[in-house]
Amino acid sequence: MGIRGLMSFVEDHINEFFTDLKLRDTKIIIDGYALFHRLCFSSNLELRYGGDYDSFTDVVEKFFESLFACKICPYVVLDGGCDISDKKLNTLKDRAREKIQMAHSLSVGGGGYVCPLLIREVFIQVLIKLRVRFVQCFSEADRDIMTLANHWNCPVLSSDSDFCIFDLKSGFCPLNSFQWRNMNTIKGTRDYYIPAKCFSLDALCCHFGNMNKVLLPLFAVLCGNDHVNLPVVETFLSKVCLPLGTPSSKGRRHHRVLGLLNWLSRFADPTEALDNVLKHLPRKSRGTVKKLLCGSMGEYLQSQGRLQDFFQHGAYACPDTWNPGLPPWVLAALASGQLSPFISDALVLRRTILHTQVENMQRPNAHRISLPIRQVIYGLLVNTPPHPGNVAWDALPPQPPAFSEVERINKNIKTSIVGAVELPKDHSDLSKLTELSLARRQILLLETLKVKQSILDPIPAALKLPIAVSCYWVQHTEAKAKLHHLQALLLGMLMGPLHAMINSPDEEALQGGGAEMLYEELQRVKAQPGLRLDLDTAHVFCQWQCCLQMGLYLNQLLSTPLPEPDLTRLYSGSLVHGLCRQLLTSASVESLLHVCPEAQQLYEHMFSATRSCAPAELVLPKGKSKKRRQKKRGTPWSEKRVGTTLNARSWHEGGNRFELLMVGTLEEHMEAAELE
Repeated sequence: MGIRGLMSFVEDHINEFFTDLKLRDTKIIIDGYALFHRLCFSSNLELRYGGDYDSFTDVVEKFFESLFACKICPYVVLDGGCDISDKKLNTLKDRAREKIQMAHSLSVGGGGYVCPLLIREVFIQVLIKLRVRFVQCFSEADRDIMTLANHWNCPVLSSDSDFCIFDLKSGFCPLNSFQWRNMNTIKGTRDYYIPAKCFSLDALCCHFGNMNKVLLPLFAVLCGNDHVNLPVVETFLSKVCLPLGTPSSKGRRHHRVLGLLNWLSRFADPTEALDNVLKHLPRKSRGTVKKLLCGSMGEYLQSQGRLQDFFQHGAYACPDTWNPGLPPWVLAALASGQLSPFISDALVLRRTILHTQVENMQRPNAHRISLPIRQVIYGLLVNTPPHPGNVAWDALPPQPPAFSEVERINKNIKTSIVGAVELPKDHSDLSKLTELSLARRQILLLETLKVKQSILDPIPAALKLPIAVSCYWVQHTEAKAKLHHLQALLLGMLMGPLHAMINSPDEEALQGGGAEMLYEELQRVKAQPGLRLDLDTAHVFCQWQCCLQMGLYLNQLLSTPLPEPDLTRLYSGSLVHGLCRQLLTSASVESLLHVCPEAQQLYEHMFSATRSCAPAELVLPKGKSKKRRQKKRGTPWSEKRVGTTLNARSWHEGGNRFELLMVGTLEEHMEAAELE
């Protein structure tokens, strides 16, 4: 969530509202979403090139190593998807628009903060590697974090101002004053601690005339959070005279915070205060507003969930208000982070949000290329009914299987209606999906990606999925990938195997030091700053990441028929863009790889696999490409068995008429992606 202006207000009074902590030898509950954003944006990482996931991995590892050195036991809690009310949809759309503007700013050389597309998945992989305990909630995590922290009587680490409202027994430590990079030792000992600030709710209430802390949830919803932004609240604020006390130096936002806290401190309890709010509003709207405000205040009460059960027993009960009758294996996979919130949103809301990257805003958004993969995902989910409380769906007549996607169009957002691919009956029962044989699940995955199993046989297990995704990527003409793009991408994929070789001394010794020499050369290329961002190159690699993201999600939904790849060193945007520049000017693949024969052999296997799927013009001289294009390719399973006749359907929703083109083949679905 987040309360407008509150965090900067309390930080302006840091000496009054915060106490100094020497944090060590304790449990701590970490807001995972806040942490990976903080580490991504405060560590001087390059954000223009789609993510330096290796550098981000190093930062995350160092963070948790600092905690371990201080005997701090972290428990990371991640947000899940949206809840059935979808009450944050407008806020999420606003943030999507802001993200587009920041991505555009970065793309033209300005500033901005845009998380790389796969940052969450990389973060989870690092947690697993470090054996840090974590859980993914079924919806927003704030209340679950508060409840768990109070159960264990330990502090919360976050940057979310809502934790200034929650009544936490051991307090809230903001991330921006958590000095994990500056560990100290307790005088006279070898015991390390991390200097931190801890917010005191009691100190805040004391500052405002010992106000009753149960009034603070009402303050939060009146001040404005992610759930409430009512014009009638503005009406109330315009009519009531808010006592400012000492003038704020931060403008209107702090005036509102200060005035509301001073005004609420006059009342004994929320009922009295709420009655005084309502009397300033038109009579006809009071009932509706009261219901909404009370519901939003309930977001600050203790959660029904028991995350301690998950950390102690590996499972916890899904709230009845969220669970739309999903199979137990799906709930377990969501809680353990084995399925993404993207899947949760598609299941519960039939709605997903496609996040913008630093891409070419003049071209169709990069997610378009992965639409056929998403449609297969939707096809696997379509027979799970939306939540019975979702009135918007229940009120409609029977509909074709469709999902809505919030996506970028130019520098704004729009909602597109997308049809699900019709799959064979034994693939469309989600409860029995895990019962399908490995071979059948693998066939569905590979046919969706348009690649034959035999092509992947020479590829190491950890790289099979990325290479399969790359085969899919090069087959799509809209990617406009060129030879140097493919070469740079595959060279970048060598970083993981090289890193493994270097950290296995016996294996590296057999290579005569070649792996380390190549690794250092690639690191040198990565460190060279680019003068400007090549937008076409950036867009091509954004499209590849979109394909990889949806390939990962499909693979996870099918219970990983291909091994999940190590994302932490699979793609480094700075390296891949730097390699593109070098390959266009001075360097060649051979000149880079000759020092490490094993890496050269692996590269040749990967290049051979992707070349077999690529159009002739990508990998052959112009004179040979025409003959190659004339060769007929086999029809993928997804086209042979999923094909249906072309037909158009339409229905009405909320007064809007939506046209949906239901198309059988995956290629045809690409044509019908964006119809409203």
